[in-house]
This record gives sequence, C-alpha cells and structure tokens, in this order.
Amino acid sequence: MNLNKILLVEDDPNLGQILKDYLEVKGFEPTLYRDGRSALRAFKSEVFQLCIFDVMMPIMDGFTLAEEVRKIEKDVPIIFLTAKSMKEDTIRGFQIGADDYITKPFSMEELLLRINAVMRRSVKAAPPAAGTYQIGNFTYDTKLHTLTGMGEEIKLTSKEAELLEMLCQYKNQVLERSKALRQIWGDDNYFNSRSMDVYITKLRKYLKADERIQIMNIHGTGYKLLVPE
Repeated sequence: MNLNKILLVEDDPNLGQILKDYLEVKGFEPTLYRDGRSALRAFKSEVFQLCIFDVMMPIMDGFTLAEEVRKIEKDVPIIFLTAKSMKEDTIRGFQIGADDYITKPFSMEELLLRINAVMRRSVKAAPPAAGTYQIGNFTYDTKLHTLTGMGEEIKLTSKEAELLEMLCQYKNQVLERSKALRQIWGDDNYFNSRSMDVYITKLRKYLKADERIQIMNIHGTGYKLLVPE
C-alpha cells in the first residue's frame, strides 16, 4: 500500500493543479478533486494517508466534507486551506478535527513542512508486528498462518490470518471496524463488512476450545479480542 496517498480537494483549477504537481515532485501521490461530493465518494472507495481540503467549495464545502470523513475514519489527518482568516472559521476547523489550517496565500515550502509535521504526529504507536502471538492456550504464527493449541493445528486463509493478526495487535483493546476493513479489504463498503463478519465467526469457532477467549462485538465501533493476561 502506498503510504503517501493524499486526497487533495481544491476548486480553483490553477491552484489545484499547481499543488498536485508540486506534491508529486515531492514524492506524494495526490488525487485531485474540485468539489467535496466527488472527494467524499473517493474517500469511501480508497485509502488515503492525508487529506488537504479547501474550505470554500461548491456542492459541499470543506468543513462539511471533513465532518463526513470523520464519520468514516477518525484518525486520518486533515489540513484545511482557506482564503479566510477569521477566528471563527479557524475554531470551527479545529472543532471538526483538523490537524492544521493554512491561510492563503502560502508558500509551497510552508505547505510541505506542515504536511510532514502532521504526518509525523499522526503515526500511531500501533503495537509492533510479532512473529507469534500467544492467545490463551493457542499460539498464532503470523508467518506460517497457523493457529496451534488445544491438541490441534489450524491453517488459516490469508484473510483469516490478516484479521487475526490485527485483533492480536489490539488485544484487549477495541479494533475499529472501519480500520480493519480499509487495511485488509481496502474498502469499508457493505459487502466487505458482511464478509468480515463471516471471518469473525470463523475465528470464534477456531478459538472456542479455550472458553476464556472472546471476540466481542463493540456496537457501532468494532471488535475486541479478550484474552486473559
């Protein structure tokens, strides 16, 4: 997965193209849209590591777009671009969950510095990947995709393996449903969501021999792998 994908939304065609070209030269992969509605459709179907939204746009403004994006993904960094410098607008942007706010005109060098700073801050201290995980009486080998314990060894499919590894990384914590869908399936649409439910059911079946282990549904949020410490 490209870790430099940027959703760039700017209704000024000249500025938008200049920003897109500059970001490409700097090693990013920007996708440019000129209105919020089109950008929202793109966000629902692709995974982006950063969003740069103009505030004043037709059809759907940047603030509304950011609010919709935050309903889907709470953690993706958002930078607002605006010609306004009113305090109220700045406050609203940060209330929505903006990570930074740049007032036009700005230099490309300043934008790059802010992008790099925001992306550094947004890197999650996610638990490091491990070669094996202990899950109660089971041992899960991430390289061999095997779940061993209670007198049996189960060979997992690739999707089962990826999902179990994410659950293990967030053991006894909530794994957000949208995060798992976007990382493993690449899209959190309805059909992929139903598919993930099937895999969760399979993992529960594999682990049921150890009655202390649970994969809990956290309503409206995701799943939690409960494992005795």
